[in-house]
Amino acid sequence: MLNTWLALVPCEQGSETIKYPTKGSLEGILSIRRYLGTKKERGRRKIALLVDGPNMLRKEFQTNLKEIKSVLKDYGDVKIRKVFLNQYASEKLVEAVVNQGFDPVMCPGDVDVSLAVEGVDIVHNPHIDTLALVTRDADFMPLLTKANEWGQETIVFGAEPGFSSALKNSSDYVIVLQDGVMNCEVDTTIEEHEEETEEDIPTSRAHLMRVKMGLERKAEE
Repeated sequence: MLNTWLALVPCEQGSETIKYPTKGSLEGILSIRRYLGTKKERGRRKIALLVDGPNMLRKEFQTNLKEIKSVLKDYGDVKIRKVFLNQYASEKLVEAVVNQGFDPVMCPGDVDVSLAVEGVDIVHNPHIDTLALVTRDADFMPLLTKANEWGQETIVFGAEPGFSSALKNSSDYVIVLQDGVMNCEVDTTIEEHEEETEEDIPTSRAHLMRVKMGLERKAEE
């Protein structure tokens, strides 16, 4: 069940806020759960979730770690939960990260390097089969590529504007956060259906998502 109130992680310059979930945000979360649910293999996945703090924990993105973790729990078991922060992270931010059930990793140097090193270790961890990243940064494309080469599934949560296209194209599943609402990335090409003409097909994002899921389910059958 979704919580009635969704607590947002505070950004470093702002105070902690509580946001009441809008209809759009709830629909977005449910669509992500359906998206992952239709594509997953049999059995629950063992997931490592790594968060690029300076890149994603910003007021303008309204990144909600609790929502992300909740969505992934429907897909598998989140075994590793780490948020990488730089030396400028406030005590309040660190406390909020801990309260959300994540391990804060304080990086004295470049956050990207620390996260990438941890990611490589996870790629070779036999107890993890899915790597999930929360970032917009194209620098992590090689990490996703390596994870895919070693047979792990990859999920990336990013935000607009500034979500790297290279990062999206390197991941098995892409989830976009825009205006505080999560939505899955879907192909915009719709195959022709015998019962529908081109004029009858709506072009809404929600419809495209449903069509894609329907085609995937038929392929699995």
